[in-house]
Amino acid sequence: MALDLKDKGNAALAIGNYEQAIEHYTKAIELDPNNHVLFSNRSAAFAKQGKYQNALEDAEKTVSLKPDWPKGYSRKGTALSFLGRKDDAAKAYGDGLKFDPTNQQLLDGLREVKQSQPSFGGNNMFPTESFLKLAQDPRTKDLINDQQFMSLLMECQKDPQKLIMNMQDPRISAALSVMMGINLMGEDDKMDTEPSPPPPPKQKREPTPPPPEKSEDESLTEEQKEAKKEKDLGNEQYKQKNFEAALVHYNKAIELEPTNMTFYNNVAAVYFEQKEYKKCIDQCEKAVEVGRENRADFKLIAKAFSRIGNAYKKLEDYKSAKTYFQKSMSEHRTPEVRTIISELEKKIKEQDRKAYVDPVKAEEAKEKGNEFFNKGQFADAVKFYSEAIMRNPDEPKYYSNRAACYTKLAAFDLGLKDCEKCVELDPKFLKGWIRKGKILQGMQQSSKALTAYQKALEIDSSNTEALEGYRSCSIAANSDPEEMRKRAMADPEVQDIIRDPAMRLILEQMQNDPKALSDHLKNPDIASKIQKLIESGLIAIR
Repeated sequence: MALDLKDKGNAALAIGNYEQAIEHYTKAIELDPNNHVLFSNRSAAFAKQGKYQNALEDAEKTVSLKPDWPKGYSRKGTALSFLGRKDDAAKAYGDGLKFDPTNQQLLDGLREVKQSQPSFGGNNMFPTESFLKLAQDPRTKDLINDQQFMSLLMECQKDPQKLIMNMQDPRISAALSVMMGINLMGEDDKMDTEPSPPPPPKQKREPTPPPPEKSEDESLTEEQKEAKKEKDLGNEQYKQKNFEAALVHYNKAIELEPTNMTFYNNVAAVYFEQKEYKKCIDQCEKAVEVGRENRADFKLIAKAFSRIGNAYKKLEDYKSAKTYFQKSMSEHRTPEVRTIISELEKKIKEQDRKAYVDPVKAEEAKEKGNEFFNKGQFADAVKFYSEAIMRNPDEPKYYSNRAACYTKLAAFDLGLKDCEKCVELDPKFLKGWIRKGKILQGMQQSSKALTAYQKALEIDSSNTEALEGYRSCSIAANSDPEEMRKRAMADPEVQDIIRDPAMRLILEQMQNDPKALSDHLKNPDIASKIQKLIESGLIAIR
């Protein structure tokens, strides 16, 4: 039961629902109060929520339950850092490094804390990478497991006076030589205080250190070395797209070293290339499980989650894909994954919109809208016509019906917008042009209304409504020429035409030479501007 609650908490944390995550972890702790992982996870949730004191309390509980677990110290260091207690944060990271000197998360945390502190003396005496040097150098690698020495070294780092007092300690001299790149022991690098003989030539006294790859291989067991060979063979086959052969090698590597999540990730990569996306997902889930159990690098776990996300993306299950990319971000944040999540959110929105489309339900909503329209309940009718549009956004008559409602409600701008959408979807939709003409008449834009009615008459030259609208607009346009000109001059489009020096020259030329009109009308742009001036009543062609 506690494990189920923990999994629910992890899922909530991955999607940013921190409050729910904390609730699940708290319930799990009530059932299993000695589980250090639960306190660690809740500490992370508190930190994400900005409750750093609570995060610190849970981190300290984690450390008390499992003192040799590096992640507990990482949680503690993070909480202390956010609380502004940089020295204490550095100490927490340093305490964790005593148990795992190469832990990248602790080293990164320590480096970030040090970068935010003054650069002279104190806790910035040793660079972060120096602890890794200490663990890798054959002269000092045994010291890293000496907890008494590591405690002394941390105290020296915090208090330079203690460093001076302990300079006679050969272990301190050896450590400083390696960590800071200075020679405190003599050229023979021996851990003693006896005088050193004169140094031989530099090229003879400083042997070339072995490459990291060789060092790593030497520390591997026979099974691990064999597993690595199988993985390398699998990689070669993978590059050549011999996927079945690659699978054989990767699975052999898993048999030899079943605790290495990289091999499971490699198998998942093959399944992805083979378009076996369900198998890919299952394999990645297994990789994460193995990685969690064996404290794998967070970046490897993030990679597995991203591959699951990509598999779901290929399956067009965008919601599941988004969930797993968010899990990847919770392990290791990268701008690339953030971009993918944004793209998925757009796809999900469009998918939801398309899933909502249902022409049958659209017609049902339209009929209900008609009922309310006939009762004079126009606001309610708008609601049902809007539902019909969402159910079938490509049907022009729904926009036309809603435009009629907006006209009754005197919301002419909204009605005009619906009419324009209506005739955009179907330029031959007669009623759309007629409704547009009526709305423009109501907005006192007779010349534009006249154009709309002309469009309607092109579709049906005998339509009574279109003919009546055209006549009334023509009468209105000619009844008061002065008023018509005033309205025309208030039109921004007309103003732009009048201000155009080229058009002013053309109009002057037309006035002096009427025959010039036919030449200018051959230019579509000039012809449309002249037509606009004619419609607005500013010029007349005889």
